Amino acid sequence: MQLYTKITIGLVAGAVVGAAVNVTGTAALPFWSEGVLPFLNFVGSAFIRAITMIVIPLVAASLLVGVASLGDLSKLGRMGGKTLGYYLLSTAIAITIGLTLALLIKPGSRINPASRDALARDFGEQAEGRIQLAAESPGVWDVLLNMIPSNPIAAAAEGSLLPLIIFVIIFAAAVTLLPQDSREVILTFFRGVNDASMIIIDWIMKLAPYAVFALIAATISRFGLDVLQSLAIYTGVVTAGLLLHAFGTYGTLVAVLARLNPIEFFRRVREVPLIAFSTSSSNATLPVTMETAEEKLGVSKSVSSFVLPLGATINMDGTALYQGVATVFIAQVYGIVLGFDQLLTIVLTATLASIGAAGVPSAGIITLILVLQSVGLAGQAAAGIALILGVDRILDMIRTAVNVTGDLSCAAFVARSEGETLMPAPVDHPIAIAPVPEHELTGRR
Repeated sequence: MQLYTKITIGLVAGAVVGAAVNVTGTAALPFWSEGVLPFLNFVGSAFIRAITMIVIPLVAASLLVGVASLGDLSKLGRMGGKTLGYYLLSTAIAITIGLTLALLIKPGSRINPASRDALARDFGEQAEGRIQLAAESPGVWDVLLNMIPSNPIAAAAEGSLLPLIIFVIIFAAAVTLLPQDSREVILTFFRGVNDASMIIIDWIMKLAPYAVFALIAATISRFGLDVLQSLAIYTGVVTAGLLLHAFGTYGTLVAVLARLNPIEFFRRVREVPLIAFSTSSSNATLPVTMETAEEKLGVSKSVSSFVLPLGATINMDGTALYQGVATVFIAQVYGIVLGFDQLLTIVLTATLASIGAAGVPSAGIITLILVLQSVGLAGQAAAGIALILGVDRILDMIRTAVNVTGDLSCAAFVARSEGETLMPAPVDHPIAIAPVPEHELTGRR
């Protein structure tokens, strides 16, 4: 049985068990709350820690080898421009989709005042805590300054990917200018680190179906369906927007820019969104994303090691779309009409805010506060976030799956634009990749 099939079974089984526990009230019983639930949380958290454990050595080794192997610093600049341009374009499209759906369907005008006030009371304390975190977040200049690590080792120890990526790129660029003998010594060492990291990933992924079951069962048993019912239309709009962006936008971009059959692309990468959905973390999913890009899409290491860590850090299309819908929803709940200039501000602010969002669970809630403040909704921020906080965990899982799918689509585009021939996925009944001739599908150039 394929791994993605096992993961899907674990996900569905976890959802069924979690829903049954929540509906029957079993979650309140001691054997569940004091026995089963802590065990499920342990299994899920252990898996996330294990796969996160390998992120730093994998990113450092693969990025250094990839950049240093380019042999041409102009190629690095060219790849960087393509990557950033793709991510900014897809993010702007995502926000536009979210705003369009929210303005057409008007989810905020359909929630009844009783549910609104009840949700505000239940989640008000958590909302205040998120606003406090947003108030303590660094400003724009601090964010840019923090991209230059004063201590790369400390940045790695703290799991700060973007400063680490900046340092490794600079270091790898310097390695390309070393004499051949010195360069090979460094590259041989880091190739070994990368290969060992990939072996560890394979070990960890054998546990993925069980971890996915534990994560989903614990989440659904805790949150249940009550909050979803109260915010059904809002949840539906966000979910519809995310699915439209994932299959519509990415499918089109993959077909046009990467020249891949979209169906084939989604089939190759299907394990990655499932892991992202379960962990709600782009960073935790990164090792699987990189392995999938190289083994299932045929993307070269030099491209995957550059594009994908950067994407896990700055490409948050799902988060941006969600922020657009959430902002309009909150405005509609309180009867506030947003003008065209404010909608344009949402597009710009959400794009920039999503770039700065950490690749960890629920980071989008904190950056949403910045978007609300940018359009004059600071006074409604606490109550508005309290309204949507109950369904944030579920939506966070979906938008993380969208984010990592976007990372992979960008890797396919950059690889193709650099002259690489993407290999067909090892499936039982391969689908033709158009419009690339069949004789080119035998390997990578």
